[in-house]
Amino acid sequence: MTQTQERSRTFTWSDPAAGAAHLGRRSGLELMRAMIAGELAAPPIMHLVDMSRMEAEEGRVAVELLPQEFHYNPLGTVHGGVLSTLLDTAAACAVHTTLPPGVGYTSLDLNVKFLRPVTVDTGLLRCEGTVLQRGRRTALAEARLTDPADRLVAHATSTCLIFPLP
Repeated sequence: MTQTQERSRTFTWSDPAAGAAHLGRRSGLELMRAMIAGELAAPPIMHLVDMSRMEAEEGRVAVELLPQEFHYNPLGTVHGGVLSTLLDTAAACAVHTTLPPGVGYTSLDLNVKFLRPVTVDTGLLRCEGTVLQRGRRTALAEARLTDPADRLVAHATSTCLIFPLP
């Protein structure tokens, strides 16, 4: 019989409704910058996945992730869903930075290509999302996930639906 050492993880988050209350009153870039500055709480997904160090400017967002064991799939590598979450966050948030107050968005699709396996030995990952084209109703963005040697680990494109907030 094989013995394994059990591990645990605990994290906390703030009420996401508090941040959502600002959606109609600030531009997307203002909201992102307020989260980065700590004036607004980061969304719970940031804590769940353990994303860190976000940067934002109009049409571009970067976020980082240090791969951990709790990200692993049964093959002993970081689960593709974790990497997809990182890519979706960067691409969609890049779109968010282009939106005026009172305008929202949601992801319509996410097309991901995984190019390299990721483990705890990979080191700090950086994911940069950029808007490729934004119209009145949709936006196209891409996200590039790179390792510390600046090698492309995964790539995604995303289409977002843009709509007025109620």
